[in-house]
Amino acid sequence: MVELNVCIGTACHLRGAYNVLQTFQQQIEQLRLHDKIDFKTSFCMRMCQQEGVAVSVNGQSYSVPADSAREFFRTTVLPLTK
Repeated sequence: MVELNVCIGTACHLRGAYNVLQTFQQQIEQLRLHDKIDFKTSFCMRMCQQEGVAVSVNGQSYSVPADSAREFFRTTVLPLTK
């Protein structure tokens, strides 16, 4: 099971957390990955100094720009589900 967590704290919210969240939800639904991904949100992940939205995949932290969320999901999250 892949643990996927998106920060929805103030700084990440301003950087497009809602768009990242929506993109990830769409990908999970379209690819029918509900049983392979534990998708959560959290408030501050202490990455406020980064440029993008804080995302954690299996404990590894990333900074994901909202306009790159789909690509990030396809290249980083999806391979872990196989």
